[in-house]
Amino acid sequence: MIITRTPYRISFFGGGTDYHTYYEEYGGDILSTSINHYNYISCRYLPPFHAEYRNRISWNILEYPEKVEDIKHNAIRAALMHYDVKKGVEISNQCDLPSRSGLGSSSSFCAGLIKAIFALKGEALSKYALARETIRLERQILKENGGIQDQIATVYGGLNYIHINHNGSFSVEPLVMQEERKTLFNNNLMLFFTGISRTSSEIAKEQVSSSKTKIHQLKAMQKMVKEACMILNSPERDLDDVGRLLHETWMLKRSLTKVVSNSLIDNIYETGIRHGALGGKILGAGGGGFILFYAHQEDQEKIKKALENLIYVPFKFDDQGCQMVLYSPKIYSSETYDKRDFIHMQNQSSKIKLKP
Repeated sequence: MIITRTPYRISFFGGGTDYHTYYEEYGGDILSTSINHYNYISCRYLPPFHAEYRNRISWNILEYPEKVEDIKHNAIRAALMHYDVKKGVEISNQCDLPSRSGLGSSSSFCAGLIKAIFALKGEALSKYALARETIRLERQILKENGGIQDQIATVYGGLNYIHINHNGSFSVEPLVMQEERKTLFNNNLMLFFTGISRTSSEIAKEQVSSSKTKIHQLKAMQKMVKEACMILNSPERDLDDVGRLLHETWMLKRSLTKVVSNSLIDNIYETGIRHGALGGKILGAGGGGFILFYAHQEDQEKIKKALENLIYVPFKFDDQGCQMVLYSPKIYSSETYDKRDFIHMQNQSSKIKLKP
C-alpha cells in the first residue's frame, strides 16, 4: 500500500498573475501558504484474488471498471493512461475539506495521485518535477482552465514567495519570518466556508479570456506580493498592514470579472469587516468556496457570532508539502493469470475437503 498526503493551500496575493495569458508577458508573483488540512490518496496494485473485478476506484462513488478507459473519475483515468499503468489497481481518495472550494483541492488531489503512481512503479520525483507533472496533467492533459500556482504551492508546502518566469518555469522562496511573528500572522487569520461549491475551471475560463483587458489591475495585484513580503519580513512593520492589503487586493480581484463575487459573498465580506476584520478575500477563482479574513484575536469571537451560519475552519500553516506517509508496495504476478484462472482456482478450492 502507498499513501500520500498533500496539503490544501491559501493564496494571499498575486492570484491571476499565474495564468499563462499574463505570466508569458509579465511574469507572475504569488504569496501563498499550505495549511494543515489534507487530501489523502491510497494506492496499490490490486491483489489477484479479486476475480470479480480488475480495478477498484473509490471517491464520491465506488467504481469497478474492467478497463482504465472506463474509469469515470477524469483525473484518475487520465493519469493511469498517461503514465501507462497496465496492472489492475485500487485507488482511494479521502479529504479533510470539500472540493471546488478555492483551496487548491484539485491540484492537491492530482499531485498526491501522481506521487503515488510513480511510487507504485518504483520511481520518485523531485518537488520541482512533481509540480511540473501536476501542471501538465491539469492544464495539458485534462485541458482545465486556470493558473499554475496551486500545483506549486501544494507540492512544496510552506509559506512561500513563488515567482513564475515568462516560459512557465518557476522558483520557490520560503518567507523568512520571526517565529513569533509568523504565529501571530497565522492566529490573525480566519477561514469560513460559504457553503457554495463551484467549478473553478469555468470561472477561470472567463478570467483567462478577460485578463488582457485587466492588465492594470493584475499589475497592481502583482505589486502587492512584494509589498506583503516586505511587511511580513520586517519586524518593525505593522502586521495589520497585511490585513489592509488583503482588502485592497480583494477590491481589485472582484473587479476582474462579474463571476468572482456575488451578493452572498459581498454580504459575508461586509459582515466580517463590520465586526472587526481589517481585510480579507474569497479564495481561489471566486464565486464561492472559502473566504479568508484578517482580524485581531480579540475581535474574532464577534466575527464568528456574526457569521454563525457559516462553518468556521481553524487551521495552522503546513511546512511539509506533498508527502509519502506510507510506502509498502506489494507486487503480484497477476500477469500470469487471467480471471478464468482465479475463478477455476476458487471453484477447485471449494471442492477440497479436509480430513477430520
